[in-house]
Amino acid sequence: MPFGRDLAPSMLHRHPAHGEAVARITWCVDQHAIGVITGEVGAGKTVAMRAATAALDTSRHVIIYLPNPSVGMRGMLHHIVTALGHTPKFYTATLAPQAAEALATEHAERGRTPVVVIDEAHLLDNQQLEAIRLLTNHDMDSGSPFAVVLVGQPTLRQRLRLGVLAALDQRIAVRYHLGGMSAADTADYIGHHCKIAGRSDTLFSDDAIRLIHNASRGHPRAVNNLALHALTAAFAADHAIVDEKAARIAISEIAAD
Repeated sequence: MPFGRDLAPSMLHRHPAHGEAVARITWCVDQHAIGVITGEVGAGKTVAMRAATAALDTSRHVIIYLPNPSVGMRGMLHHIVTALGHTPKFYTATLAPQAAEALATEHAERGRTPVVVIDEAHLLDNQQLEAIRLLTNHDMDSGSPFAVVLVGQPTLRQRLRLGVLAALDQRIAVRYHLGGMSAADTADYIGHHCKIAGRSDTLFSDDAIRLIHNASRGHPRAVNNLALHALTAAFAADHAIVDEKAARIAISEIAAD
């Protein structure tokens, strides 16, 4: 499937914005810092996170991935402690220090840097965000034994500007907003995915690519959906390439959904 979600990180298309996001995340991990990666729905935030973490040395890093922040503060701390191989304590008052200790121990005794990745971070409540800040208080605030990457929609940036979260906002070392691809990047993206599927010659016409880019605003997930629908339309019409008509059918089908 040329536009599926199950591609290995090494097969992902590396357009400039994607590469920049990966570089920022990598620097954040190296510095044991707090990073914030934002973007619209389908902009490729999680894909960039996958690419960055896949390149890390597993003997020196341990990834703690939280896909659903709606578990609350206790659930978040419970997940961190469990991921590091400890049995979580029952009360939140003891669970929070246990999570901080588990993170510090992983780095100090096992020589591995924990990397806490929180997806859909715009759903975090203020209590959870404050708990993340308190976890980074280590050795009298002289450093942190782990890195945190918050990945979410643009509203996350607005939330962090609130006065009640000023202490956390001041600790953020890396900020990057992942925008849509340019028209040229979208064309390269579609061509790249076709080549992965074994088609090296022209499969999408220039007009079709232009329509797909405009309708998707250059967001990879929307490009995937439109390109797949356009392929299906071209196949149904028994056309050798995906032309402008097939692209328009795909756009109208998705708009109807």
